[in-house]
Amino acid sequence: ARANSPPPAMTEKGFAIVSDVNKQGWEKSDFPILCETCLGDNPYVRIMKDEYGWECRVCKRPFTHWKWKPGTGARYKATVLCMTCAKMKNVCQCCIFDLEYGLPVAVRDKYMEEAAKVEMPGGKDGSDVNRDFFKAQAQEAVERGDIQYGKSSKNPILEKLARTEPYYKRNRPKICSFFVKGTCNRGQECPYRHEMPEQGELSDQKLLDRFHGENDPVAQKIFRHIDEKLTVKPPEDRTVTTLYAGGLGPGVTQQDIRNAFYAYGEIKSIKMVPKQFCCFVTYASRVSAEKAMDELHMRLTIKDKKIRIQWGKSTAKPGEASESSGAGPSDGVGPQNMQGRGNVLTPYYPATDPASIGNAPLPGMPEEEKKPVQVQKKPSGFEGI
Repeated sequence: ARANSPPPAMTEKGFAIVSDVNKQGWEKSDFPILCETCLGDNPYVRIMKDEYGWECRVCKRPFTHWKWKPGTGARYKATVLCMTCAKMKNVCQCCIFDLEYGLPVAVRDKYMEEAAKVEMPGGKDGSDVNRDFFKAQAQEAVERGDIQYGKSSKNPILEKLARTEPYYKRNRPKICSFFVKGTCNRGQECPYRHEMPEQGELSDQKLLDRFHGENDPVAQKIFRHIDEKLTVKPPEDRTVTTLYAGGLGPGVTQQDIRNAFYAYGEIKSIKMVPKQFCCFVTYASRVSAEKAMDELHMRLTIKDKKIRIQWGKSTAKPGEASESSGAGPSDGVGPQNMQGRGNVLTPYYPATDPASIGNAPLPGMPEEEKKPVQVQKKPSGFEGI
């Protein structure tokens, strides 16, 4: 590459000009890499170009700087990353959000395949030597087209979180600092927003943290949303080891279900319900069921059809089910302490209880059954019987 490059400019005494020598590692581009949000809604946007006019916030090398106004009522925006760093992470040169999903780098990398991730050695605190060497390697990978971002398989969680429409609110002007102090005298002619700033976790965002995916408040907010809305919490009953799989196609067999679930533990049974297009998969241990839920929830696809995975319902014990579903004194059926043998309860009939119709209790009857029981009112015409 050096043999084909033109020789640097020389002075009268034969020494190379220092500025030209430094430009050998600088970047020159014809158009920036921008997302639809940063480009704005104006189809006739005018972009100002300044060759080697800015230093990349990540690699510290000069690059072609671009500046534009996205639309009416928006502030001027500019590129902060060089094109090599943007291609290396597949992000916008301005907002540093992913170009495919519109999400922060930390959220995208968490749910992507390990082979598709690109991380700079040492992160934002790495040395200059490692950073320069890694960028040279990344530049060669970009020229060869070996960057894996955008080539890996689709992730259902990222597709659900992806921003499908531009978010032009991000292009609003910044807040007027003089208005916050109460000294702005430009009124409606002020190009900045006359609002009081909102203090919160999103008020302190750093570009390097977003690029490297470290301590990004936007990503942390999205992670909390995923935990609350998109994560299935396991039931408290530890005996539940059954998973429900719904939305099966008509041609799905039991062997297809076994092939999808067997990798996470020993399967105890598989119950197919063809009429409801679902099945129930029971594992031998709770650990295997939890692992299968974590790996397959919103990710399972059988015969090109997405499958819904949920936890099975808890099966209550016979005694507990009878007590919870059985009738009590409030239903006008009988007392709570029904006698029986083992777990089999004896039904209560008011006609066989003398106390329910005002008669004297039988000898040897327990104290609890001597009390009169409130029964439902009899139909008209039978009073006094």
